[in-house]
Amino acid sequence: MPQPKPRVLSMIYFRVRLRFRKRDDIRWISHHDLVRTFERWLRRAGLPLRRSEGFHPKPKLSFPSALALGIAALDEVLEFELTEPLELVELRRRLERTALPGLEAAEILSVSRADAKPQIQRVTYELPIPPAYGPRLVEQIAQLQAVSAYWFQRVGADEPADLKASLDQLEFHDGKLRFCLAVGQPRCARPREVLEALGVAQLESAGCCLTRTRVELAVRPHNSNEERRNKSHEEGNADQCVATGGMPDCDR
Repeated sequence: MPQPKPRVLSMIYFRVRLRFRKRDDIRWISHHDLVRTFERWLRRAGLPLRRSEGFHPKPKLSFPSALALGIAALDEVLEFELTEPLELVELRRRLERTALPGLEAAEILSVSRADAKPQIQRVTYELPIPPAYGPRLVEQIAQLQAVSAYWFQRVGADEPADLKASLDQLEFHDGKLRFCLAVGQPRCARPREVLEALGVAQLESAGCCLTRTRVELAVRPHNSNEERRNKSHEEGNADQCVATGGMPDCDR
């Protein structure tokens, strides 16, 4: 009786970095459910995905940062691996043809196998502010910017954290609150902790949608794609990952 041939594992694979948008009702699913949704999306697109080992192989997906429940996103990052080369134009066509409502491919790049896994450096958030809250918010921003540190006690933590240690930018302009947070520092601030410090955390339950508009990756040596992308933001060029039509409206 012929013996089955042993499975030969291919060491040849192709890394793809996808920046995607997550909006509307799908922002209310958990990160675990989002991973499963992407597995189904990529499978429906007919991509030759590289899978894990074991009895239940799964596509090798990598999300550098999970997004909290209820926060929309315009610039999230996902990496996956293919067992066969595929033109980026064809890859985009397949993803757009099979996309679910609320999920959209924004940017697709081929990544060298030699590059380290992506690590997030900074993230930017926006929240639309109703006119009635504007004057008070301006005062709160001024008070926060006037102090060198803003200590708060996080639930479940033994030591207090300094909100300003990771707060890179904070502004209120054109009816929107915008702030940037540095990622990777010990006890770095979370977006909703910033809203709480500014007295506008309740606006989410009133219908204002908090959105992560930009994810900036740490630039590795020879990573010209990310370096060019970060530089274009710093120079004020149009962000190619921001959806046409701007931010979701705030229900008043």
